[in-house]
Amino acid sequence: MSSYRRLALLVALSLCCALPARADVAAPPVDPAIAAAIARIDAANLRATDTRLVAFGTRSTFSENAGPNRGVFAARAYLFARFSQIARTSNGRLTVALDTYTQPADPAKRIPREVVISSVIATLKGDDPAAPTYVMSSHYDSRNSDNDDGVHDAPGADDNGSAVSAVLEAARVLAPMPMHGTVIFACFDGEEQGSFGATHFAQTLKAAHADVEADLNNDIIGASVGDDGVKRDDTVRIFSEAIPVGVTAARVNTLGSQNDSPSNELARYTKETGDAYGTGLTGMLIWRADRFLRGGDQESFNAQGFAALRFTEMRETFAHQHQNVRVENGLQYGDLLQYLDFDYLAKVTRYNAAVLASLALAPATPKVSVDVKQLTNDTTLFWDPVPRAVRYEVVRRLTTEPTWTAVQDAGSATRITLPVSKDQWQFGVRAVDAQGHRSQAGFPTPVR
Repeated sequence: MSSYRRLALLVALSLCCALPARADVAAPPVDPAIAAAIARIDAANLRATDTRLVAFGTRSTFSENAGPNRGVFAARAYLFARFSQIARTSNGRLTVALDTYTQPADPAKRIPREVVISSVIATLKGDDPAAPTYVMSSHYDSRNSDNDDGVHDAPGADDNGSAVSAVLEAARVLAPMPMHGTVIFACFDGEEQGSFGATHFAQTLKAAHADVEADLNNDIIGASVGDDGVKRDDTVRIFSEAIPVGVTAARVNTLGSQNDSPSNELARYTKETGDAYGTGLTGMLIWRADRFLRGGDQESFNAQGFAALRFTEMRETFAHQHQNVRVENGLQYGDLLQYLDFDYLAKVTRYNAAVLASLALAPATPKVSVDVKQLTNDTTLFWDPVPRAVRYEVVRRLTTEPTWTAVQDAGSATRITLPVSKDQWQFGVRAVDAQGHRSQAGFPTPVR
C-alpha cells in the first residue's frame, strides 16, 4: 500500500470513529386515526364548495354591499354557516367567529376607500390548555384585472376558492377527532389588497400571547396543469421564510442558520410528515417566504414571529389569475372552475390535514440550547422538559443538506454531548410522545 493510500485510510478511519453511529432518519409513524380521517376527504365535496364560492359572482373586498346572494359578505355568511354545521360534530369543541374591523382608506396600500374587513375563524379547542396553537389558513376574497373592482365578476376558483374549500374539508374530517393542541381554521378577507385580514388576526393572536407554533397557509392549490400544458399532480410547493423578525444578518452568518428559521423547521416537519401519509404527493421545499417577489397571508404570521409556510400548486397559469373573464386572441382568461383538478386538490387537502393533526397531537417543540462556554470539538445540547414527551431525538445534518439526515435517540435525558463538531453540523431536538408523535425540531440557541 502506498503511503498516500495509507494516509487516506487513516484519515477515513479517524473520521468514522469520531462520529456516533449515524442512523438514517426514518419516516414518522403513521397514526391510524389520522390516516382514517384524511381518507374521508372527498374531491366531490371540494368541487361542491368551490362551485358555490364561484356562484357568488365576485368576492372582492369592495363587494361588501352587493346583496344577500352576491359578493364577499354573502360568501362570508355561507362560510360561517358551513363551519357552524361542522361544529355540530365536534362535541362542542369547535366555535365559529368573525374577526371584523374597518380598514381606513389608503391609496398607497391599494385601499381607495374605507372598507370593512371580515374574516371567518373556526377554533377547535384542544384538551391541553398549555399546548400550542396551530393554524390552517386561506383567503376567501377574489379579484379580477382591476383590484378595486367590486362590481364585475371575479370567480376566484383557484385563487383562492381552492384553498377555502380545502380548509373547510379539513375542518370537516378533523372536527370530531380529539386533539391536544388547539387548531384554528381561518378564511381571511382582504388578502388581495395586502393581507389585511390575516395581518389583523395574527396581531390579535400576538396581543393575546397565543403560542402559535405553525400557520399552514394555502393559496392557489387546485390546478395540476400549468401554463405549459403539463400535468403535475404529484408535487406541491412548500415555501418558508429564511430570516425571522428581529434576527440580524450578522447573527445568521455566525450560526449558519439561513435555512434554520422556525418556518424552515416547520417546512421540514411538514414535508417529512406529509410525505409519510401516502397522499400521492411529495412536498417540494423552497427556502423563500413566497414565490419570487410575491407574497401571501403566511407573511402576516411571520411578521408577528410565528412560524408559517405557504402551499401552492407546482406551476401557475397567470392567464387564470387576477384577470377579467374574457377570450382574447383565442385564449381564455379568468379564474374558472374548468381549470381545477379536484382530485389533485384532495391530495393537497389530505397532505395539509395529516400535518395539521400530527402537529396538534404531538408534544410542543423543545426549547434547545447549545453549550458554548468553551471551545470544543464536541457538541453539548440541553433543553427544557416538554409535557407529554417520553423521549427525545437529536437530529443533525451537514450545513449543505436540506433535510435531517441522521438521528440519535437521547432517551428521557434533557442533555447530551455528541462527539460531533458544530462547525460542520446543524442540530435539532424533537420530543416524542408515548404514541410516537414527533414534535418539530427545536434549533439550538448558543448559551455561554
